[in-house]
Amino acid sequence: MISFILAVLAGLCIVGADQYTKFYIASNYVLGESHDFLKGFIDITYIENGGAAWGMLSGYTWLLLSITVIVMLVCIALLFRYGSKNKLMFWAIVLVLSGGIGNMIDRIFRGGKVTDFLHFSFYPQFPVFNVADCAVTCGAIMLVVYFIVDIIADDRKKRRGSTEQVEQNENI
Repeated sequence: MISFILAVLAGLCIVGADQYTKFYIASNYVLGESHDFLKGFIDITYIENGGAAWGMLSGYTWLLLSITVIVMLVCIALLFRYGSKNKLMFWAIVLVLSGGIGNMIDRIFRGGKVTDFLHFSFYPQFPVFNVADCAVTCGAIMLVVYFIVDIIADDRKKRRGSTEQVEQNENI
C-alpha cells in the first residue's frame, strides 16, 4: 500500500513538474526563442511539437492520443500483473504513465501540440524534449532492463533445471 501511495505521489510530482515547466516556458519565452541553460550541454529552446519525436506523425493528434492511451493501458495491465513482484518494473511503469499523462494533457488542452524546450546543444540533430519525455524514456529504459534481466534469469533457471535433470538421469 505504501508503494502505491509513493507511486501516486511520484507520478503527481512528475506531471506537476512537467506541466509547470511547460507553462513557465510558454509564458516567458517566445516561440522559437533559445538560450543557453548549461552552456555546451543543454539549451532552452521553446517549440511546440504537433507530432512525436522528430515531429513524426505531425498533425495526427488523434492517432498520437490513441497510441498513448493504448500504451498506458498496456502499462496498467503490466502493473497489475507484474508490478507487485518487481520494484524495477513497478517504478518503470510509474514513469511511463506519468510522462504519458503529461504529454496527453498537452495534446488535449494545447491544440494537439506538446510544449518542448530542452535541447542538447552538443547534439543539435536530437529533438527538443520536455520533462514528460524524460520520464517516458527513463521508464522505457528501465522496462528494457527489467525484461533483459528477466530473460537472463529464466535462461539460467532452464539451464540449471536441465543440468539437474541430466545429473538425476546419470544417477539412475
